[in-house]
Amino acid sequence: MRRERLSDLEVFLAVAEERSFTRAARKLGTSQSAVSQIVRRLEASMGLLLLTRNTRSVTPTEAGDKLVQTLRPAFDEIDARIVALSELREKPSGTLRITTSRHAAETVLWPKLAPFLRSYPDVTIELSIDNALTDIVAERFDAGIRLGEHLAKEMIAVPIGPDLRLAIVGAPSYFAGNPPPREPQDLTAHRCINIRLPTKGGFYTWEFEKDGRALNVRVDGPLALNDSILLLKAAEEGIGLACVAEDMVLDAMAQGRLVRVLEDWCPPFSGYHLYYPDRRQLSPALRRLVDALKRPA
Repeated sequence: MRRERLSDLEVFLAVAEERSFTRAARKLGTSQSAVSQIVRRLEASMGLLLLTRNTRSVTPTEAGDKLVQTLRPAFDEIDARIVALSELREKPSGTLRITTSRHAAETVLWPKLAPFLRSYPDVTIELSIDNALTDIVAERFDAGIRLGEHLAKEMIAVPIGPDLRLAIVGAPSYFAGNPPPREPQDLTAHRCINIRLPTKGGFYTWEFEKDGRALNVRVDGPLALNDSILLLKAAEEGIGLACVAEDMVLDAMAQGRLVRVLEDWCPPFSGYHLYYPDRRQLSPALRRLVDALKRPA
């Protein structure tokens, strides 16, 4: 069949189903005169009157009805097959490289990763566990997971986890010989376990806020680490006070291995975000991962 004939049949079908040249033209995005001309050309080529026209309506003739009954299933089948081809094009596949901190990986990514991989067996996830802020464009990552406050403005950021809180904790054995701090400034008289920042290389300045008042304290002590697991071990052994994510010490506090202080100075803050460059079109695999991870509204 010539391409022109297929196009003419589509125009006829629109007129027959809409029962109007005007509505059919609007549906097809063309003029009424063009639609009328195409139908007349089709009728002439077939040697059949397909539509009965009067001043108020357009109705198919017997031949027109039979043609509609032939065309509608055929066009529906064509549409269905085209949709099937589109789904193949959109099928998630390939490798996604993601940079993330260990805490983010364990708390917000890992719980959803196994179900995601089962749902999309043609997708491979490559995780790079690194606490440092990574230039995902330069390092050729597809996406990263970091705290929202640390992201560059040009990145698209999708919240994927709840708000977080910090907790200042110490072992009962530590507080047996040291009075608990009442204000953040009191920390300067305590042994604290410093955290080495992976990006800038300095020590983390402990951050506090209460009643709209922000306060940063530089702490000191006998130990500095860049690993959260060892940080908790050191705190439980009474080496000093630690500043950690609240969810990491809930069990230790419930079991009495650690005691929390300065809780009223540690308000919630924005949690983890999945971020990626501002690209017009995401790959199907990354789009599905965003959908799987994003936090419900």
